[in-house]
Parts: sequence; C-alpha cells; structure tokens
Amino acid sequence: MDASYSNQQPSHAAASGRVVGFLTRTRGARRFDLADFFTYLYLIVGTVIMFGPVVWLVMSSFKTQEALYDFPPMFLPYRQETISVEGHDDPLPLFDVTLEDGTTQRMAQLSRMGLVARMIDPATPNSDMQPLEVNISQRVAVQSIVFHFANYTEGVQAFPFLTSLRNSVVVTVLATILTLLINSMAAFGLSKYQFRGRDAIFIIIISTLMVPISVILIPAFLVVAKVGWTNNLLGLIVPASATPTGVFLLRQYMLTIPDELLDSARIDGASEWRIYWQIILPLAAPALAVLTIFSVMWRWNDFLWPLIVVSQNELFTLPVGLNSFQGELNVQWNYILAMTVLTLLPITVVFAFLQRYITSGIATTGMK
Repeated sequence: MDASYSNQQPSHAAASGRVVGFLTRTRGARRFDLADFFTYLYLIVGTVIMFGPVVWLVMSSFKTQEALYDFPPMFLPYRQETISVEGHDDPLPLFDVTLEDGTTQRMAQLSRMGLVARMIDPATPNSDMQPLEVNISQRVAVQSIVFHFANYTEGVQAFPFLTSLRNSVVVTVLATILTLLINSMAAFGLSKYQFRGRDAIFIIIISTLMVPISVILIPAFLVVAKVGWTNNLLGLIVPASATPTGVFLLRQYMLTIPDELLDSARIDGASEWRIYWQIILPLAAPALAVLTIFSVMWRWNDFLWPLIVVSQNELFTLPVGLNSFQGELNVQWNYILAMTVLTLLPITVVFAFLQRYITSGIATTGMK
C-alpha cells in the first residue's frame, strides 16, 4: 500500500508542477517581468467583464422577488430568517440587535415605522415588557444562503414555456438550415463563377448592411401580410434566411478553395450540384460552423420581428413569451431571470460544440 502511494505521489507532484509552470510561463524571459503581469491582469479583467454579468444573472435567478430589491445587492441568494412567535399569525423576521450596553441580542421585528423598528424577544413573547424600539441602523438581518428553485418551477408553469420553447426550436433550426443553404449557394456562385456584374451584385449585397432594420420593418411586414404569413411560423423563418453577413463570410472563405480542384471534378464528369454538395460544402465546414453559431444566436434571441408578425400566444417564441411576465404595475423579475437562464442554455450548448471552428473559420476567411 505504501509502495503504491509512493509511486503515485511523484506523478501528482509532476502534474501540479506542470500546472504551475503553465500559469507562470513567460515569453522566453528568465523571470516573471512586468509585461507578463499586465498580460495576466488584462486576461483576468477581460474574463471578469465578459462572464461576470452571466454569473450574476445565474445567481440572481435563485433569489426571491424581495431579495432582488435589497440594497446593497448581494451576490449570493440570501434569505431573511423568520421565526414563528406565539400570538402572531405570520412568521416574524429575525434581527441581531445591538443594545445600549453594547451587547447583541437576537430579536424578532413586530413592525417598522420609518427609521424605528419595534422588536421583541422571541423566547419570551408573552412577557409584560413593552416592545423595544430601536433604530434600524442598530440591527442586522439574520440571513442564510437559500437557492430558490421555485423560480424555475413556477416560472415554467406561469406561461406556456414548453410551447414557446418548441416554437423557438422550430424557427431557429429551420431558419438556420435555410440560411446555410441559401447563403452557401449565393457564395458559391459569387466566388467560383465568372459572369458580368458579379462584383456589382456582391457590392449591392454587402451595402444592405448599412440599411437599418427600422427602415425596412414596415415594407417587410406588408410583404409578409400580403402572402398570408402573419400569425404563421413561416413569417419568422423565411424572410431573414438570406443574410449579407453570411454571404460575405462564405464567399470570402470559398475564395480560398483552389479553382483547379473544381476543374478536376468537372473533367471527371461531376455535375455542378455534385461539386457544390460534395466538395464545396465539406471544405467550407469551418465557415459554415461560424455562420451556424451566428444564425442560431440571431434567430433564438430575435424579439422585435416575432413581436410584430405573431400576435397569438401559442405562436410566441421564448423572447416574446418572456414579455408576458411584465405586468402594468409589477414586473416579476425573479421569473424573468430564471427563464432567461433557461433560454441561454441552448445557445451555450451550440457554442460549446462549435466553438473550435470559430477561430479557424474567421482567421482563414479572405486568405487566398
């Protein structure tokens, strides 16, 4: 037993040494210099800025509605401790009160008026002593960390979450497939075929990026209404399928594919469709993966267009369905935060599977 432990111990030490060596690795210098310090500082600050709000969102999704309004805000989901006191129907909140002699006593709050709170000892609630009046600055709430999972269970039941989830999945998947198909065909034609006006067509497609969505919103809605796609998922899937960003990204990537490879396939008798399907698409897989991530994010998070085209609850996507939590006088932030976390999960899964293509897909775009 001792021999096996002694054999494992050097390996653990070597593994920890490799980790420390990786974290303290420098750019060829013999010691940790100022440039390395600022590099690590930049990376740490960037990580906090990027992922800090997401972590705060996740932790806030487990807080109660009252805890979300606490000031100063707490990172962890704390809950006010209460105690059942004889003679009172509702549980009373507990506080640690600093008395005049400097001692601290745990007491229950009967009521509060302004800056003064009336406190009693929960151990002797029926004593003849009058409730103690203390300034709220002399007390500290007794709190404990409690994850309020009811935000998720009640939030799912508060509106047709599964129906909105199904609509979002259908719209995102079909729109992404259609986007990849249409944009890749357009990019293939603009990159591998020589014809008059090719560059002009490409410039016109790219120039549409300068047109804000608010300018074409009403004309696009009139077209969708004319063909009868209002209150129809087709009105969310088809109109935004062709994107100038996707055409530009795929065209620039397909320019890196040698034309000789396509000429060889034509000599062997391959049709243009076979060249597109069996040569172009497999070689453009990194760029297609990047466009897939972009398309999923665009369709999944789209709010304005589904809000205009769809007015029936059973056709709402998740972003529009979450809007139902926003009432006239009260906004149920605890449910909104919990459902937002659930909405982020599919995007996170897609990004986790395709993130390795992002660097290669974007870095090689435009290289000839």
